[in-house]
Parts: sequence; C-alpha cells; structure tokens
Amino acid sequence: MTQAKQPKINQERLQRLLKEMVDIYSPSGKEEEVVEYIESNLTRLGLTVRRQEVDENRYNLMIFPENGFEADLCFIGHVDTVSAYDLEDFGYFEEEGTIYGLGTADMKAGCAAMMEAFIALHESGVKKPVGLALIVGEEEDNSGARALMKEYNFPWALIGEPTNLAPCLGHYSYLEVILRTQGKRAHSSMPEHGQNAIETMLKLLLRFTDYAANNKHGLVYNLRELSGFPGGFVVPDACEAFLDIHLPPNSHIGAIKTELEKLVETSQKEIPGMNAELKFWDTYSGYRISDERPLVKKLQTVYQGMSLNWEPQDFRSHSDGNILWTAGVDPIVLGPGRLEEAHTPEESVSFRQVIDAAQIYLNYALSI
Repeated sequence: MTQAKQPKINQERLQRLLKEMVDIYSPSGKEEEVVEYIESNLTRLGLTVRRQEVDENRYNLMIFPENGFEADLCFIGHVDTVSAYDLEDFGYFEEEGTIYGLGTADMKAGCAAMMEAFIALHESGVKKPVGLALIVGEEEDNSGARALMKEYNFPWALIGEPTNLAPCLGHYSYLEVILRTQGKRAHSSMPEHGQNAIETMLKLLLRFTDYAANNKHGLVYNLRELSGFPGGFVVPDACEAFLDIHLPPNSHIGAIKTELEKLVETSQKEIPGMNAELKFWDTYSGYRISDERPLVKKLQTVYQGMSLNWEPQDFRSHSDGNILWTAGVDPIVLGPGRLEEAHTPEESVSFRQVIDAAQIYLNYALSI
C-alpha cells in the first residue's frame, strides 16, 4: 500500500489560480467562463468534478467523497461577482503583497484557497469526508446555493466570504423591504395641482431613518434604490424605495416587521396626503452556532496550531449561509479579505492572508 504524503500548499499555483479567476469577468448570471476555467483546471489535475445544473446555461461544480462517503463538511465558495465598476479596468493587479481586482475579496480569493487545499489533499492521497462546492448566483438570488441544497445533504459547511480570517459563528438576518407611495400626476410647471410621490416618500424615509437611528435591535440599513414614475415633464404619481435591512443574530424579525408596519400606518395618519404601502420582499433568518460544538472545537484547534487568534465574530451581511441554515446546515463563515472592501472600486486582498486561508482550510479538512 502506498503511504500518503503530507499535503502541502503550493503558493505559486495558488496565486496563479487567483490571478486567472480574477481576470475572468463573471458577474452574477454570467459565470460560464470562470466555471469552465475552474472545471478544466481541477480535472486536469486529476480531481473528479461533477456539474450540477442551476439553469439552462449555468451550473455549480462539485467535488464530493468517492466510494459512498458522506461528507461531514462542505467547503463552499461563490464564483460570481457584482458588476464591474469599470469594464476597462476590473482585472488582477498586485502591489507590495496586496492583490487588487473585482472579486478578489468577495470571494475569488476564498475560492482559490479552497481549490488549492483540495488539490493538495488530492496530490497527497489523503481521503477525508469533506466536499467542495463552487457555486453561482450568490450576488443575485442565491440560485446556486438553492440548487445545492435540493440535491446534497451535509451537516456542516465552511463558506469563504471575506471575514479577515475571523471565524464567524454568528450571521446577521436580512430583510429586503419595498416602500411605495402614491401621488397625483400633474404638469411639471404646475406642481400645485398634483401630489409629488417622491416628496411623500422622502417624508416617509425621514421617519424611517429616525426609527433606525433609535432602534434597540441593532438594525443596519441601506437605501439601495429610489425611483419615481413616470419620467418626463410631469409630477410623478408613484415612487418606490428598496431598502436592505440587516439584523444581528437571534433578532426578533417579527417584532421588526410589526414596528415597520406601524411606522407606515402612523405616517399615513399624520402626514397630509400620505398614501403608502410596505412589502417585505425577502426575509432570511440569522443564526449563531455554539462554540462548544465538536466541529467548532476542531477549527479552534486548527487556529491554535497555526498561532492565530481565535476571536469568533458575527458576519454582518447576507450570504449563502442564510440559505444553508434554513436548509438545516450549520455554516461557519471564514475567508480572506475584508467585507468593507467588497463591492468597491478599490477591492483587494492580502496574498499572505490568501495563503493562510488555504492552510486553514487544508488543516481543517485534515482534522475531520
């Protein structure tokens, strides 16, 4: 019997994987090229990769234990990004150990680190009950995660979102809220004959911002879109506002919804001409995993062995973790890069952190 050798991270290969992935433009819904690149590379290196169809032209890539093994843990990374800030300048650029480019932090660095960990495992001949899922659609509708949960079953997941290598055992809830106001259309030169729906919306939003500023639940919000209808030389008679609301783990989502409904109801009574509607478009529950769980203890041991600080935190954004938790999986969020740099023109990641992430992933897989 051939004895397995100690798995080892190949830093040059890791950097090449990351560079080539970042140089492929893969906004959500158009991930075909980067998925084909990943599949080709992993297959060339001898790994058995399975496609999972998400829709007619898009699919997830899966590597799961052979010989009937059930996976105790699945490493998960999404290969899609937000749209480029500048289509002429979104690619890989390195300066003094920092790698810049669209998707470097969110989350192609995490994907590359997971891929390298699995390549190292494969080259060593070590077999572990762990899987790898590189999925699509996270930035848009979580379509890849939803498809994954329909077909595969595993108790634990590690998601490589940017956490600055802090293990996130908690995850924020997420509400997508739509506010609508109605007015009366009139000629733009004679606004006194109409009721401007945008002005009405602004009054409502001021009440919402006051509520958010004084909210005892730790609510975080972002006004994502504000649109008036129709366009042209008229007083708009309709307005829509889309808001992202994030809540700490274990928050009482029902209480928040009730308070927002009462805010709109009260505003309609107190503000002249107010005609408003509130809808909750999407709701995702947050969670917190106990640090006493066995697989959390194993990850803590990995950190201790690498002389890394063990300081569990809460992941403040929406992610595939919300989808997996609802499906009965315990997802730990842990990856290279900083969340505050994701989705920005200056997105970047420290390559040293990418190397450390790959080593964490490898050591964690070996501990299972």
